[in-house]
Amino acid sequence: MMGTLAIAAMMVSCNNSNPKMDEQPAQAESATTELKIAYIEVDSLMTQYNFAKDKSLELQKKSNNARNTLTQKGNQLQAAAANFQQKLQNNGFQSREQAAGVQAAIERQQRDLQELQARLEAELASETTKFNDALRDSLSNFLKAYNKDKKYTMILSKAGDNILMADKKYDITQDVINGLNKRYKPATKKTENTKEENK
Repeated sequence: MMGTLAIAAMMVSCNNSNPKMDEQPAQAESATTELKIAYIEVDSLMTQYNFAKDKSLELQKKSNNARNTLTQKGNQLQAAAANFQQKLQNNGFQSREQAAGVQAAIERQQRDLQELQARLEAELASETTKFNDALRDSLSNFLKAYNKDKKYTMILSKAGDNILMADKKYDITQDVINGLNKRYKPATKKTENTKEENK
């Protein structure tokens, strides 16, 4: 009986000395209350920030121009190949050498088209990378200045459903877009202002 009481007393004292798992130390509680978080909707930023809109439009135009150029040259190549085949079938060449010369020219045209396609794709990829870097720098520099007053601990980017739940009061998207647009000076406006000053 005495042995059982001693073990029970030891268990009670052990339970009192160890904090329960669901109890948080006082310091951790105060730390969480100091945490100040905000988020920015990336989709809205891309469609409403004038720099992003201008650059996206510019990239789209370059992509369309490249596609049109490649389509035009592809059609010319197809026409040349079809013409070659027709002449070949109708014995339209004066000699084998002449046919071989035309075939070599078509193959050269095909290689040139492949090289042009690779070059245009590389240029577009490079422009896209530059745009993404400039966008990130622009946002980062703005947020550094913006956060001097706001004092957020963390500003998250929300794209799609990567943040599963968030209170709208932490959404600073429109505030950031307004600030970014105020700072953004398009190249065309700068050029127009310079022209006006030079008059």
